Amino acid sequence: MNNRKIDALVTAAVLTLGVAGTYGRLSSSGMPERSLDPLGLSLLVISAVSLVFRRTAPVWTGVVAVGCGIAYYGAGYPGIFAAAPALIAIYTATTLGRRRLAIVLAVALAGGIGVLVALADTDPEPGGLSLLSGWLVAMVVIGEMVRNRRAYLHEVEQRAVEAERTRDEAALRRAGEERLWIAQELHDTLTHAISVINVQAAVATHLLDRRPEQAREALAAIKESGHEAMNELRATLGVLRQADTGDPATGLSRLPGLVARAEAVGLPVRVTVVGDAGTLPPDVDRAAYRIAQEAFTNVLRHAGPASITLTTEYRPGTVVLRVADDGRSDATAAEQGMGIIGMRERALAVGGSLTAGPRPEGGFEVLAELPLVSP
Repeated sequence: MNNRKIDALVTAAVLTLGVAGTYGRLSSSGMPERSLDPLGLSLLVISAVSLVFRRTAPVWTGVVAVGCGIAYYGAGYPGIFAAAPALIAIYTATTLGRRRLAIVLAVALAGGIGVLVALADTDPEPGGLSLLSGWLVAMVVIGEMVRNRRAYLHEVEQRAVEAERTRDEAALRRAGEERLWIAQELHDTLTHAISVINVQAAVATHLLDRRPEQAREALAAIKESGHEAMNELRATLGVLRQADTGDPATGLSRLPGLVARAEAVGLPVRVTVVGDAGTLPPDVDRAAYRIAQEAFTNVLRHAGPASITLTTEYRPGTVVLRVADDGRSDATAAEQGMGIIGMRERALAVGGSLTAGPRPEGGFEVLAELPLVSP
């Protein structure tokens, strides 16, 4: 039920109870009283009807209800029901956070009634308006309790909404990270395999008629590259499906295979390892291998006839990976693709850094520094 309907029902209940109770002599103000006439009835009706606007116009509702109540008792009309609209107006002002307004209305009503009692010819009887101060204090206290309760419930609801929004944002962020991870894995796996296959296919085509044995070796290398690409794709899909594929984890332990494939397509590789590898964090190990794989792919695609120098240096707290070649430095082509961007993203993801660019003596170099402690 909305507030407008509630206010209408409250108004109807107060009006019905006030008129019926006053005519039925259900209460007494404790002061000398006279019979209810049209003017007194009008004061009851006006003060009750003002409650329809108690939320939208609390100031005017309070002024009308308190004014009508004081005028009602000042004229000596019977019963205590005329004070009910003023009490409800004070309660409403308190629940709306208008504490100062509620206190002003309460003081005005208590002061007005107090003046009337003081000016009366006889002392008021016990009960009736003599308990008005207690009712005023009760309305302010109850209104404050209700306001605090509503504020607490609103805060709980806001926290629930915020928690739901945060969960949605976290889910979207995780989905975006997963999509990026899948894209990187597919890019690194497929571009390397396709580059190797492309070179080997060109060799096989060139040697097929004149040197069939060498052509057969090139075709075997194509088959091996395709098989490895399928295994890596299967491993990636297995991670997505939360399945155990049985394939070894991608890491620097697979560098010998990467070197062998490069040499099979005519790229001599010189490997240097400095320091003791120890145990690398899985994400750092994987990032290092993918960076090396993408660097080899770039040499294969852009450097032309070249040799590769692969240096892996294990420092305290850091592994440094360097892939350099002496081929032609086609930096523009390399930087326009996604390879360098992907390598840099992988390095940053584990808290490291990566630089890539032409060498002064010719060729191209990729240098990655990765911490041995994941962020």
